[in-house]
Amino acid sequence: MIEIIKHGSKPTVDGPADYFTGAVKINAPFNASEPARVGGATVTFSPSARTAWHTHPLGQTLIVTAGQGWVQEWGQEAQAINAGDIVWIRPEVKHWHGAAADSAMTHIAIAEAQEGKVVDWLEQVSDEQYRQ
Repeated sequence: MIEIIKHGSKPTVDGPADYFTGAVKINAPFNASEPARVGGATVTFSPSARTAWHTHPLGQTLIVTAGQGWVQEWGQEAQAINAGDIVWIRPEVKHWHGAAADSAMTHIAIAEAQEGKVVDWLEQVSDEQYRQ
């Protein structure tokens, strides 16, 4: 069976304050049903907006579609990301990602569920950590 999810058929929601800092919009149009386990969302971050620290049991792919931002692995320096970049984050790597201070950033985030779990949310990224 082929399923087509029409553009705009799923509502865009605000990123919850428990998991994001700043204004973030999320459109999560697909989550595959068993036996597949992949899901994805388009996430738009306003300048300086970002995720909390988090991990993914099977990793995550980010496809940056607009703007400029940052991605950082715990204990490492933040790395700049730009429209057209693709980021692969390995399983269980503690990280965050978000927009640059002077640019919005949009990415498509793709991750697989393991036993129904896609993400483990951790503590917020402090302003000091973001500015490094």
